[in-house]
Amino acid sequence: MKSLKVQSGSTLIEIAITVLILATSLLAMATLQTRSLQFNHAAFMRSQANIYVYDIADRIRINRGAASGNIERYNTAYDSTPSGNAFAVNDVAEWRANIARSLPEGKGEIACVLVSRVCKISIKWSDEQLFGPQGTDPEATTELSYSTAI
Repeated sequence: MKSLKVQSGSTLIEIAITVLILATSLLAMATLQTRSLQFNHAAFMRSQANIYVYDIADRIRINRGAASGNIERYNTAYDSTPSGNAFAVNDVAEWRANIARSLPEGKGEIACVLVSRVCKISIKWSDEQLFGPQGTDPEATTELSYSTAI
């Protein structure tokens, strides 16, 4: 009778292929986790900007005055200050201070039209977590614009 030799153990090639598949899978999972954190942070920043848009919209509504005459006093570009009444100047200064404190390189802009009583409120900030440093990517800025009737 012939004795049959039964193979025991694994060959080196099978082990190498298994390690390669395992390493590739772990790298893919780490990449997914990193991107998930980046997108989560970007969503948090967008939520913060949304909160600040509602904040200034409510401040404008409170100070709109008779026939909504004060809404145009909130008009301001990203790098200018409004020339309205003391309430408008103070509201915009506090609003911008909050934006700058919460959003990296955050800036705010307001454009209100008295005739239609519509205000367009825009906030932009640097989103380096998602796009990389602003110096390497000129589009590393995110902007949220919101129009509302006052």
